[in-house]
This record gives sequence, structure tokens and C-alpha cells, in this order.
Amino acid sequence: MSLSDTRVVVRLDSSHHNLTLHYTEKAFYILHDLRKAGGPRHTRTHDVLHHNLLRVAFDGATRSLTVSYIKPKKKNKPHASLVVLTGVVQGNVSNEVVSTWAEGVMKSLYEDHGVLRCRRLLVFVNPHGGVGKGEKIFEKVVEPVLLAAGCDLTVVRTTHHGHAFDYVKDLELDKVDAIATVSGDGLIHEVLNGLAQHADPMSALRIPVAPIPAGSGNGLALNLIGIKHGFDSASAALNIVKGRPMKTDLFSITQGGKRSFSFMSQSLGLMADLDLDTEHLRWMGDTRFIYGMLRGIVTFNPAPIQLSIKVTEDNKDVMAETLFTRVQEKLSSGKEAAEESSVRESGALPTLKYLPDDNEDWTVIEDPILFVYAGQGPYVGRDYMAFPVSLPDDGMIDIAVMPLTSRGEIVSAISGAETGENFWFPKLQYYKAQAYRVKPLSTKGNLSIDGERFPFEEFQVEVHPRLGTFLSCYGRYVADFSPRTAKK
Repeated sequence: MSLSDTRVVVRLDSSHHNLTLHYTEKAFYILHDLRKAGGPRHTRTHDVLHHNLLRVAFDGATRSLTVSYIKPKKKNKPHASLVVLTGVVQGNVSNEVVSTWAEGVMKSLYEDHGVLRCRRLLVFVNPHGGVGKGEKIFEKVVEPVLLAAGCDLTVVRTTHHGHAFDYVKDLELDKVDAIATVSGDGLIHEVLNGLAQHADPMSALRIPVAPIPAGSGNGLALNLIGIKHGFDSASAALNIVKGRPMKTDLFSITQGGKRSFSFMSQSLGLMADLDLDTEHLRWMGDTRFIYGMLRGIVTFNPAPIQLSIKVTEDNKDVMAETLFTRVQEKLSSGKEAAEESSVRESGALPTLKYLPDDNEDWTVIEDPILFVYAGQGPYVGRDYMAFPVSLPDDGMIDIAVMPLTSRGEIVSAISGAETGENFWFPKLQYYKAQAYRVKPLSTKGNLSIDGERFPFEEFQVEVHPRLGTFLSCYGRYVADFSPRTAKK
């Protein structure tokens, strides 16, 4: 008997109404029998997408059946909502039939899609994230979803900078299936660098990491979940439950004889100033970046640097076409992300390929520069698609360079930034590169890496293909950007 041939009737504990549950290849259908005693039959049916269905669990001893799923958020609500229905199975259907049906549904939701069921999660909660709302977001929204899905949680509430770093560098890798962070992008940076310091860094970096947006910067959540749901903590929790490992490039940052890793962005000049010089305005949320941009246009300080790039591609049309082709191939293949594996490649971190004195085939930009913005992942904020042609695993870093120009042209350049239209601005130089290096020409300036302040000193960045792992339900960055003719 197939799953779609079985219909299970449950009497709800809460309302004493009957539900008829029916699982098909299209959706999970719930028919509510709302008739009152002696009254006419009154029913209501709604369907739950497979993606939103968390768990179907049957207890043979009590014949209790529990169904948990995510209900999409309404326009006036900040988050999707968790629905948990519990009741007693009715009729003479045997426990064996119901148990087999429930297990079949779960297998269809998880194992058949290469997703590990009931993950063992290490969750870092920054109580001060999201202007002090991190703890509340976790307790009210995230934790109930993860528990309803049957996940096993180890929760660590961070008390100081570096707490998560120290925790994961000594992590017992076989005790954790994935790591979640309830904060902003800064905590992701800390976790990845801690994993890179593990005694077995290659195995550690294969543990997938996923964000719950609860900070002032939530670029990774926007890129993995999409602009529509990127600030929805319940949808982010669903991604942790249902996402599959997606390999992503990471970047080595070498500076002053030290090596660290970046997963998202590095900025100098105007973009670093608007980020770091508005730290005291985190209470403003996304608005602080807009304020910083306006202030930067007024002060108009160039970045005092020499920039050298190991360029792979500088044709914007080629980049846009490559992105479009890759996304279409991903959609047509039906493969959302890599299948989960319990086997982890061990070994040391990849060695650095480019030496600081290697100048062969490097492009040097010595003209005055207003800003340099390098990284991966289309969105760096809700209103700024900085790297619209970025791919998670193309082995390259995207670099946007804005030469010093007029204030009016800068205003034009950032027009349409929320949809990536700024990419086509003629004066914006955009590169795909394997590496780049920066030599400051002054002692005064800002360097922001993944939103964190770094010394304004000489540094080099190098790409390491597919070194990092995030959880994704799509196997790609969720952003809408298509090839088009550049603006003239």
C-alpha cells in the first residue's frame, strides 16, 4: 500500500474535532471536520507543502499522533508560525498501519531528499543580538521549531567575544551534525575561524553552519533563504531542519604573519567607513547603513590604498550569463544541495598559493579609489545586493571597485542597489579574482572583514574553493538577478 492510499483520522485533543490526514506526492492535506453535534457537515481543508512539514510522530501505546509544520507568515507578522496538532487515531486502523504510514512520511520528507532527520544541533545564542532580542527570538520562535522537528539541542549562550571560537576549536566533531547561530554575521565569522583552528580543521569545516537572523547584519541569512524570508527566524529554523550541506568558498586573510578566514565580505574606503563608523548606531538596525552611506557621500574620503588583483574575469556580461546558466542548471537538475554524508575528509588546511612578493599576472590599480568591496553572496544587507553575480563555489571572489568620482555619480551608482542594478553602473569596476592584496598608503583608514574591524594594514586575500559548508534548501544563493544590457 502506498502512502497516498492511506488516510488517517485523528480526534484533536484541543478542540475534539476530527482531522483526516492524507499525504500525497503534491502536499500533505489536512481536512478539518468542524460539524457540531446533530448539525450539518462542515469541513475545511488546507494543504501543507512538503517543505514546511516538520514531523509526523505516532505513539502506539496511546495511539497518539502528532503533526508539526510551519505555517507561512502573514503580511503583518514578522515570522512564520509553528503549528502542532495532536490527537488520538480513530477507527479500527491498526497501530502497524499508522506507524508504517508515519515512518513512510518522514522518510519521504528527509532520507529521500538526502536530509538527516532529527539533527544534533549545537546552537550559539548571542543574548545581545538584534538590539538585545536574540534570546527572545530563540526562546519564542526558533527553539519550538527545532524541538518540534525532533532535533537534539545543545544550547550555548555566548557571554563574551571569542566564546564561540574557543568552544568550537575543541569541539567533539562526532557529537554534532550542524551548528546554528542566533545572532548576526559576526558570530558566523567567529564560528568558522574557530573550526579552522580545530585539530582536524578539514573535518571541522565540513560541519554545516546556518544562521538565525538576530543581528544588525544578516547577509548570510538573506543569501541562503532569500530576501522575502531572510529576516524570518522561523523560516531560518526550517532551513536548519530541512537544509542540505552546500559547499562554499572561503577566503584566507593573511596580515602581519597571521591567517584568518572570511566567508562574506571585505571592505575599504566608503563601505568600511559606513559599517565601522556607525557601530554605535546598531540600535537603528538596517537604517544605520543608509545613514552611513549618506554621511560618507558628504565627507567623501577616498581609500588611501594600492590594490592588486589576480583577475580571472572582468566582463560583466560574461559574469551575468555564467550566473544565469549555473542557476538554470541547478533548477533543471532538481538537486537542491549535496547529499548529507557522515564521512568527513580530514587533514590540514589548504596551503597558501600566492606569495606576497608574487607579482606575475597581477593587475595593479593605483588610481584614486572611493571604495573596494570584495566577497561572495549577493546580499550584504536588505537594501544592498553588492555581489549580484556571486556563486557559492566558483572558486573566485567578487571585487567591486569604485574610482573616485563626483558625489552625483555616486548617488547614481547606488541607485537600484537593492536589486543589483548598481552592478551595471559604467564606472563601477567589477572583477572575478583568485586573490587580491591591498597596500595602505596612509596609517588612517578602516578595514572591515565580515563586519568586524581589522587593522588598517597591508593584507592579502586568497580563495579556497569549497572549503566551507552551510545549510541550504536550494543549493544556491536565493537572489533574482538576470543578464541584461549594461546601462549606458
